[in-house]
Amino acid sequence: MSSAQNSGIFFCICLFVLLAMPAHADQDEDDVLAVADQALERITAEDFVGLTDLMIDTAVAYTGTKRDGEYQVRTRSYTEQREADINGDYVERGYDPTVMVAGPIAMVWYPYDFYLDGEWSHCGIDIFNLVRTNDGWRIATMLWNAEQPPACEPHPDGPPD
Repeated sequence: MSSAQNSGIFFCICLFVLLAMPAHADQDEDDVLAVADQALERITAEDFVGLTDLMIDTAVAYTGTKRDGEYQVRTRSYTEQREADINGDYVERGYDPTVMVAGPIAMVWYPYDFYLDGEWSHCGIDIFNLVRTNDGWRIATMLWNAEQPPACEPHPDGPPD
């Protein structure tokens, strides 16, 4: 085989590898974002059992807020999340997500707004940290803040229907 043929074969192999890699990475990003979207859908459906079905059984949820100049952190275990008492009609909508995947771990940074009983309540950032399991991507931690503009923005589509 000539050196030109070897170079051509090498080029084809490299091109194939490069073309194959982004498709896999894009699919991982799509799959990770789909889990985050399902989480928001289940919160809006007030389906906390369904929400925890998207999590590993040792998952933890954290809320970070600042009220009256004091920082507060609340935590909720998988079990507490699963047994959450629903007090109202929830609508939580994310927009403009940032998805990052590195092998078996991933993160979604998701600006959101939240409506309670038809009234705008707050907005902020949802962060979903995910791990790849044998059953697919699962939420390991959820972290969010709850703020008011100008610290955050309501959904660009305006209030929900």
